[in-house]
Amino acid sequence: MGGQLRIIKRRISSVQSTQKITRAMELIASSRIIKAQQAVAAARPYAEELRRMMASVGKSAGSIDSPLLRSRDEIRRIATVVISSDRGLAGAYNSNVIRSAERDMEDHGKEKALYLAGKKALSYFKFRGYDISESWQGFSERPGISDARKVAQAVAKAYLEGEVDEVRLAFTRYESALTQRPVIVQLLPMPRDEFEGDSGEGAGASYEFEPSPEEILDLLLPRYVEGTILQAMLESAASELAARRRAMKAATDNAEELIGNLTRVYNQARQAEITTEIMEVIGGAEALAQEK
Repeated sequence: MGGQLRIIKRRISSVQSTQKITRAMELIASSRIIKAQQAVAAARPYAEELRRMMASVGKSAGSIDSPLLRSRDEIRRIATVVISSDRGLAGAYNSNVIRSAERDMEDHGKEKALYLAGKKALSYFKFRGYDISESWQGFSERPGISDARKVAQAVAKAYLEGEVDEVRLAFTRYESALTQRPVIVQLLPMPRDEFEGDSGEGAGASYEFEPSPEEILDLLLPRYVEGTILQAMLESAASELAARRRAMKAATDNAEELIGNLTRVYNQARQAEITTEIMEVIGGAEALAQEK
């Protein structure tokens, strides 16, 4: 009985140590998610204003013939940019976006090329023998414009040089602290209706451009690709922290419940041991009394 009590006590101590870790991780994720939410909220107006600016320039251009907007006659090879996290313990966050990207690749049935941001996506696809063109790590929780620029330049170069005929972007869109949704959007070629539609300017607005609108668009389009990827990284970072906070809270609550169950088992075993000891004392006393 004493050995069983020691085993239960050690297990309670082990679960309590784990609970401290999960609780700390929950608090860290809670403190960081506020800044991540602010970054997402700040980036969205920038992306919308950049799109509106390009729509205004595109409307004034005689024709839009940027290589980044040109569709290929035949789609043979599709590149997919997958944004995941560098660390785990975030519930189903990584598996959801990775499986969505994998299903999308299978649905198109073309040759595949992978550009992976995040250690978890790299480990998953590398283990399964996929062709990985490039990968990046170390910035999943705090991405910056330099990180987005590296990815944007790599995929734009592959598209412009004809290595791939289409580029798709898989990331997790942050909707709220409770809802994060994996989405896949077409990155290249960029849809023309983004820049040929209504720019939101007044009907009488007229501008003179220097240099020409075509040259301005050639400068803005790569920045738009960078901005789109940065927005996806920021959304994914906020989603990762929200998912980790939920996962660690669930783990902390489960540990609390397990500690309670183990404590009850320990108390019952201890009571049984005490009862047995009392019965042994009473039995011994009765035996002595009978001998006398």
